[in-house]
This record gives sequence, C-alpha cells and structure tokens, in this order.
Amino acid sequence: MSKSREIPITYEEIERANERLDDELVVKRTPIERSTSLGEFVSADVYLKMEHLQWTGSFKTRGAYNKISQDVEAGIDEFVAASAGNHAQGVALAATKCGADSVIVMPKTAPQAKVDATRGYGATVELVGQDFQDAMEYAQDKAAQQDDMEFVHAYDDRDIVAGQGTLGVEMYEDCSNLDTVVVPIGGGGLISGISTALKELSPDTRVVGVQAVGAETVHESLDKGVPMTLSEVDTIADGIATGGISELTLDLIKEHVDEVVTVTDSEISRAILLLLERAKQVVEGAAAASVAAILSDSLDVEGETVMPLLSGGNLDMTMLQTVLIHALTEREQLLQLRVRINDTDGKMSEISGTIAEHGANIRTVRHDRSVEDLTIGEAYLMFEVETSGAEHARSIVESIEADGYAVEEMNRQ
Repeated sequence: MSKSREIPITYEEIERANERLDDELVVKRTPIERSTSLGEFVSADVYLKMEHLQWTGSFKTRGAYNKISQDVEAGIDEFVAASAGNHAQGVALAATKCGADSVIVMPKTAPQAKVDATRGYGATVELVGQDFQDAMEYAQDKAAQQDDMEFVHAYDDRDIVAGQGTLGVEMYEDCSNLDTVVVPIGGGGLISGISTALKELSPDTRVVGVQAVGAETVHESLDKGVPMTLSEVDTIADGIATGGISELTLDLIKEHVDEVVTVTDSEISRAILLLLERAKQVVEGAAAASVAAILSDSLDVEGETVMPLLSGGNLDMTMLQTVLIHALTEREQLLQLRVRINDTDGKMSEISGTIAEHGANIRTVRHDRSVEDLTIGEAYLMFEVETSGAEHARSIVESIEADGYAVEEMNRQ
C-alpha cells in the first residue's frame, strides 16, 4: 500500500478522484436502469447500476486511474499488478492512458479472454502460479526488486479505494432516495469507497455487502478484529474470489457498512440467468451476487428503493455455458433421463415418440449396455431432453413410466 491508513478515507479524497476521472474515454458515467421484473420478484423498486458497461467491463479503472495518474505526475512510469482479470484490465488501460508501462501478473488459470483483453489495453502479461495468491506474491517481489516500479494493489490502497468511491457519488446523484445499495465484496476496496461516499451524502441509506460462500472472509474478520485470509477459495464469482480483505478495507467496512450477507454459487447462477432473461444484461458472477442477495432469504428489501451494483460484465464464455447448464438443470429445463429397457428393436423409437408427443426436444440419445446392474438382454437409453420447465418435465417422465419403463433423472439425484 502506498499511503498511510492512519486517517480513514475521506469524502474529500473521493471528490478529488472524481475530478481526475473527467475523461469519458477512460472512465464513463454508467447508467442506471429500473428493473420492473426484479422489482416484482422482491416487492421493491429496483434500479440496476450498470457498471458492467464500463470501458473495461468493470469498475476497476476508476481506482487504477486515480492512483496511476497521480504517481505518473510524481515521476513513476512503470507499474505492476496481480489480477485474475478485471483489476488487470483497469491497470493496463489506466497506465496506457497516462503514458506509462504496465506488467500484469495473472494466474495460469486466468480465462484466455481476460488475458487477451489485458494485452489489448497495452500491458505485458506474465502468467504465474495457479491462483491469485501466487500471482500476488510474484508481482510484489517484482516491484520490490525494481526501485522504479510501483505495485498497484487491487484494494489495499487509499487512492484505489477513493477512485472506487466515485461510484457511490454517481449512485446517489442518479437516485438520491435510495434505501439500500448492494455491493459485492472481494478484497473490500469497492464497498469501502462506495460506503464512504454514501454515508457522507445519504447517511440513512443502508449499505449491504455480499460475498460468495466459498470466498467469505468478512464475518470472521469482523468477529476477530483482524483481516482473515482463506488458503483456498471456491466460487464461480472469480471477481470476488480474493480470499481476504485488508486492514484498510476492514476498518472502512466496520465503520460504514451496515450489513454483510452471503450467497451460494447456485444463487449466483440463477441471478446470472435471470439478468439475461429479464434485464437483457450479461454480467459476471461477482456482479450477479448483488442481485442474488436481494433474491435470497438473507436480505429483506420489500417496499424499498434498492440498487444492486452490477460491478462487471467480463463473463468467460466457458463459465457462461457452465452456469447456463447448471441453472437449466435446476429449473428442469434440461433433463438427463435413464430409461431401462429390454434391448429389442423399436424401443428407442417408442420412447422418443412419447417425448416428442409432449413437444420436448431430444438433444442426444445413446444406448448404455455396459452397466453391472443390467441383466442379459437389457440396456439403458440415455436421453438429454430440453423442456419448458418442471411441470413439462414431470409430465414427460410420468408418460414414459406409464408405458411401463423405469425412469431415473440422472442430473437431479
């Protein structure tokens, strides 16, 4: 961290950051959009803050540019950062716009799309280690070995936090009657900045943070009074999978954040799909976590004006496929049926006809004869079927059973 934490981040620092972010080609003012569909689900007035439409696809450029622009003025012209994706792109764009060089250290597991995008913003990318912690250690060592290179931390830096706080100013200016804002938490820099701004501008607005269950650190950190770090994280929301917060962000969360809730990966998956269907927005897991929170039983927003922050839209297409399959399976819109048959002519045609009579689409079908519990002359037919939902799926299964076949739903066990 480049500056002292002895004095808490002030609203004045956020105001100065806002003045620096006056170039629409670096950071643009992202819109808000009312979602009547989500509002009906939670009985609230829901406004989505569309930060995923930022140039780099996330909020990270705000903090990065606020820090790097000042450091370049002070004579620094080379920067290094560790990131799994969004911070990488923010630092790369900010450094390039300021005429500086940047080296981004990313885990070898980082999505190729994010690696390519980071290089596209002008950075040199080095792939090191298997996770964020490995990349972080390497990047910090690299900066320590070079006197003329500055390390840009993703959240443990006053200037980074102040830059992210400009989002809080926008959220208030665009909807000053906010009852609740919901912000995803990874390392805590985003919610620290936003909560500092909002508590100055609208003290009665409730600020709620949300973490993924597999990367949760805030509750334990608050209980013990020191930042706690996970040795491993397990969540589809890679943007908030830092596995820890800092003393700086812990202090600010303690001071300004009213509540922190957690959501599961299944809840995040459902929120991604719901945003696709109802809001026509493609967001990554970290962004969807804020919507997952208001849909969950952990957070009551009934009757309120609430703003979930869609913090990023850099969703890897492989992850999107995984999320969609999971969500469609949960809704029973994608079935894997195992039907036990006597392995004689016409059985596949007969069962396929029953499925077709229900207007369902068979994606794949195959025989499986090499299963121990089958007797001689038996086989399993394995169907992957698209349905319109749970009721449709149930009617298909019941019809096949009525024809005398034993049916198992293999992806719902």
